[in-house]
Amino acid sequence: MTSTADHADLRAQLDALTTEAFRPDLAEIDRRSTLDIARTMNDEDAAVPAAVAARLPEIAAAIDATAARMARGGRLVYAGAGTAGRLGVLDASECPPTFNTDPSQVLGLIAGGPSALVSAVEGAEDSRELAAEDLSAIGVTALDTVVGISASGRTPYAVGAVEHARARGALTIGLSCNAGSTLAAAAEHGIEVVVGPELLTGSTRLKAGTAQKLVLNMLSTITMIRLGKTYGNLMVDVRASNDKLRARSRRIVALATGAGEPEIEAALSRTDGEVKNAILTLLGDVDGPTAARLLDASGGHLRAALAAARNL
Repeated sequence: MTSTADHADLRAQLDALTTEAFRPDLAEIDRRSTLDIARTMNDEDAAVPAAVAARLPEIAAAIDATAARMARGGRLVYAGAGTAGRLGVLDASECPPTFNTDPSQVLGLIAGGPSALVSAVEGAEDSRELAAEDLSAIGVTALDTVVGISASGRTPYAVGAVEHARARGALTIGLSCNAGSTLAAAAEHGIEVVVGPELLTGSTRLKAGTAQKLVLNMLSTITMIRLGKTYGNLMVDVRASNDKLRARSRRIVALATGAGEPEIEAALSRTDGEVKNAILTLLGDVDGPTAARLLDASGGHLRAALAAARNL
C-alpha cells in the first residue's frame, strides 16, 4: 500500500516536471470561445515540430544503431504505459502492412497488456518488475532494440524495460519529454523532446503525445528505409492484404517502372504479387526466380539488386 510519504515524494517529482507545469495564462481557458480555444491549442501544437527538430542528431544516431541491429536479425520493441504505450503499439502494428515486416519483428508492449489499450490497468505503469517480465516473455536478446517511451521520463514500467534490456546487451532508447529524465539516463540513446507545459495541466496525450508520435514515425520509417524497405519514396515492400493495398501495389509498380497495366499484371503474376520483385523483373529485365535470388543476395535492397541485374 502506498504511504503518505510516497505520495508526497511522487507529488514533488511531478511538480519538477515541465510536462506537469501549471499555466496561469490558461487558468480561465474554459471561459473562452470554442474558436479561441481551438486557435490556442493549434498554436501550442505548432511548436512541437521545432522541439523535435532540436533533437534530430540524437534521433538519427538512434535510428542508425537500430537499423544496424535489425539488419542482423534483431527486433524493434516499444515499451510504455498509457498513451505512450498505445503510441508504441500503434507504430508497431502499422509496420507489417506498410513494410511487409513479420509481426514479430516490430513489437509494442504496454503496461497491463492488451486490455490497457482501451482502459487503464491499475498500478501497471508503476512496476519495473512487470516490464522485466514482459521482455523476458518475448526473449529479448542483444540483437534487439528496446525503446522506452514516457512523457515524464520517470514512468517505472518504461525505465524498467530499458534497464532490463540494457542488462541483456540490447540497444536501448529512452524517449521522453522532460530534460534530465531518469529514462534518458538509463538508456544508451536518450531522446528528450521538451515541448513545455500542456494546454491542460499534465495531459501528456496532447503536445507530448504528438511529439512522441512524430519521433516514432521517424524511428520506424527511416529504419525501414535503411533496411531497403523502400525504393526512393515508394513503399515497395507493401503487403497487399486488401483492395486498397492491391490497388496501391499496382500504382507503386507503375510509378517505379512506367509500365502499362498489362505489363504490371504480368509482372505481379510472375512474382506472386511481390511488388519489389515485380519492379525488378521490369527494370532489370529478369524473370521471377532471378529477381528473388538477386534480392536475397542484396539483403532486400532493390537498388543493389537492380545494379546486379544490369551486370548479368
